This record gives sequence, C-alpha cells and structure tokens, in this order.
Amino acid sequence: MAKKYYVVWKGRTTGIFTDWNSCKKQIDKFPGAQYKSFKTREEAGAAFKNRSVSSSSSRDSAVKPKAKTSRNSIATLTSEQVRKVSVDTKIFTDGACDPNPGKAGSGIAIYRHNHISELWYGLYNPIGTNNTAELNAFYQALSISKSELASGVSVSIFCDSKYTIQCITQWADGWKKRGWKRSGGEIKNLELIQKMHALYQSLKDKIKVCHVNGHVGIEGNELADRMSMLAIESQEDKFCLYREDIDIDQILSMRTG
Repeated sequence: MAKKYYVVWKGRTTGIFTDWNSCKKQIDKFPGAQYKSFKTREEAGAAFKNRSVSSSSSRDSAVKPKAKTSRNSIATLTSEQVRKVSVDTKIFTDGACDPNPGKAGSGIAIYRHNHISELWYGLYNPIGTNNTAELNAFYQALSISKSELASGVSVSIFCDSKYTIQCITQWADGWKKRGWKRSGGEIKNLELIQKMHALYQSLKDKIKVCHVNGHVGIEGNELADRMSMLAIESQEDKFCLYREDIDIDQILSMRTG
C-alpha cells in the first residue's frame, strides 16, 4: 500500500502525521475534527499551511447550525447533533470524482439505531463529475429510504453536498413550475434530477434531509466517502453491497475523496 500523509487541522494535536493510527488518536471522538490524507508530504504541507490560518474561523462557524435559515440556506449539523437525531435509520451519502470531471463513483453508509449496518458503493462513471456522483448517491439513499419506510421505520439522510440538497429539496420545485427551465441557462443532470425530485416529493413528509460537512470526523460521512473512492478504484458500475467485514478503522485508512 502506498504511503500516505495525514493532515489534522482540528484535533487533539494538529499537524502532519505519517501513519493512520497516529492521526486517529488526534481525531477519534474529537468534536468537529478535520483531517484528510495526501499522497505526498509536499501536498500535505501545503494543505496544512493554507487551511490552518485562512479557514480556522470559517470552519468553526460552519459546523454551527443557524437558528434561522433563509429559503436558499441550509443548516449544518455537527457530529453530536447527528448522533442525537432520533430516527431508526440514518443514511449517509457521498460522491467522489478524481479528477473533476473524471472518474466518478458513489457511496453510502447505513446506520440502524446508531450502529453501522451496511455499506454500498458503485455507479462508476469514467467521465463523470463530482455533482453527478453526489446526486447518484442521494438518489440511492432516497430509494433505500422508500424501502425502509415501507418496513415501518423512521429515516434521515445526511449529505455533505449543499448543491445536491438544494437541487432536490428547493430549486427543482421552481424549475418544474417553469417547465424544467432556469433563468441562468441549462439545468445540468436534468433527467436524473427529475427522477429524484419525483421520488423526493413522495417521501418528503416522512423523511428528514440534513447537511453535514465533509471530512470533519463524522463517521458515517467518512465511511460513505471511502465507499465512493472504492467505487472509483474498483470501477464498479452497479451499486453493490460491501460484503467484506466492516472494520471501521481499516476502511477509514483507505484513500479519501
């Protein structure tokens, strides 16, 4: 396995670490932890230097939900708030693209009663985009939600893409009223958005959709991220259940998106 360098911007100790176990000690159960892996020390050094100073204040504010939100804004939940959401099933979604546009894939992590239950990955596209990968993952989450609801359980979806959430829960209503047109020009991913919007409309009174920040130590989001990268590396075009043992530490040590 290629050597990785782990940057911790927010944790017990910040800095650059050369192995996953050292990184994990800084972020495990640390509220709002922020970290990411890099292939080279140079990339890690540049990333740590650039974000340590310039984004510390914005990160602190980003994880705090606003008391009130406007029509086009979305409250962001912290790790602790995610844990306290009282539903039977929590579905975390993520999409990745390397580069963007380029090789894309989607991933999902499903928790039942706050315990990891299933991981899903796939929908590989050799010429995809990050937005399309995020949308595909969210569509799968809506489909899974429909099945969960039919079994009589409560569901919430947690997504780190504000674009995806706003497309389906806000903007699509107006686009549909205008004959699926927008004043700014073409609606990208229109066919997929139309299918997703129709499904969301049938479920919206029964599910809750929440935004979380990516790479801040929220386990479900991190696992979905690793599954999206596994989709790219395996080039799996179907959406498949991860059938290996769910060793969380091992999965989190995989390549990040």
